[in-house]
Amino acid sequence: MLFDSTVRRELARSFGATLVVILTIVITMMLIRTLGLAAGGAVAPEDVVLLLGYFALGHLPTMLALSLFIAVVVTLGRMYRESEMVIWFASGLGLGRFVRPVLRMAWPVLGVVGLLLLFVWPWGNRASAELRSRYEQRSDLSRVAPGVFQASRDGSRVFFVDRASQEGVEGHNVFVLTRQPPIESVVSARSGQLLTEGADRVLQLDRGQRNEVDADSGVRTLSSFERYRVVVGDSVVRSAEAAPPKTMDTLALLREPVRRHQAELAWRFGLLLATANLLLLGVGLAATQPRRASNWNLLLALLAFVVYFNLINLSQAWIASGRYAMGPAMLALHGGAFALGLGLIWWRDHAAVWRPFGGPRSARQGLPRQEPA
Repeated sequence: MLFDSTVRRELARSFGATLVVILTIVITMMLIRTLGLAAGGAVAPEDVVLLLGYFALGHLPTMLALSLFIAVVVTLGRMYRESEMVIWFASGLGLGRFVRPVLRMAWPVLGVVGLLLLFVWPWGNRASAELRSRYEQRSDLSRVAPGVFQASRDGSRVFFVDRASQEGVEGHNVFVLTRQPPIESVVSARSGQLLTEGADRVLQLDRGQRNEVDADSGVRTLSSFERYRVVVGDSVVRSAEAAPPKTMDTLALLREPVRRHQAELAWRFGLLLATANLLLLGVGLAATQPRRASNWNLLLALLAFVVYFNLINLSQAWIASGRYAMGPAMLALHGGAFALGLGLIWWRDHAAVWRPFGGPRSARQGLPRQEPA
């Protein structure tokens, strides 16, 4: 049908342009954030691009939902401003008739959002967490570059290596400054290598000397050694902690319905339901005054999106804390949004299309009735 194809084509064009703009803005912001993490030593510089890709995949469902919502509001709003809606209304079509072409255009995007939330979202979070954890668990010696002084993570030690092997586990002409008040020691050795003993990472130094100073008593101790060992990193095996729910697969969350897992499920399924509900809200919020070139409907739509998204996060926190159960919370939030979207479309269609702007009751009801001659 001409009506369906026209509306779908306009929506698809607007969706593509909006998605490109939002992707550009969000990726630029995430790139700045990722570079800041790399500069602060939280992630490896060589992992910046990979980590940026994981971040982009994680935020892609939200960007798709926002792009769909804005596309519906902008497209229908343009049709209101250019009086195309008057033509469609005069042809006997109501505002509710626009829901079908909107859903027909949006259902592939809804499928992609569902796949991203249920499968790609936990995988991306798990992969990015492994990257950061692997970098954080690197030993202090492995982060030392030849010819550069490098401080440990806690700042209690300073390392210097003149030359290092390609594997990064053995160095020559090693210098270690250790501050453990009131003791300060300087250790120098001809060679050193990184060993793993049990749960500890140990730096073994060969053929060197140790100069120790007690700041309280002023006693100085100078000793030579053939072999000296010092723990330079955190334990390889950390204390067992439950994996964050956002890194767990959806099936694993369903098999263990504890509060934290239910909260994560409510967020994943909630964002998918919100994407569909926002389409209905967009149809109702797109009404504008043809004679007034204003974007109040778009500003109101963006405000509705922000409120809805924050309510999803708030419901996740409430479910995790046990304040509300998962079923009633999702029913109240998303069921209420669905009812609000349908009610807004009904009100625009039957009560007033332009009444908030002082216009006639309806494009169809406002047409003069032709009396027979």
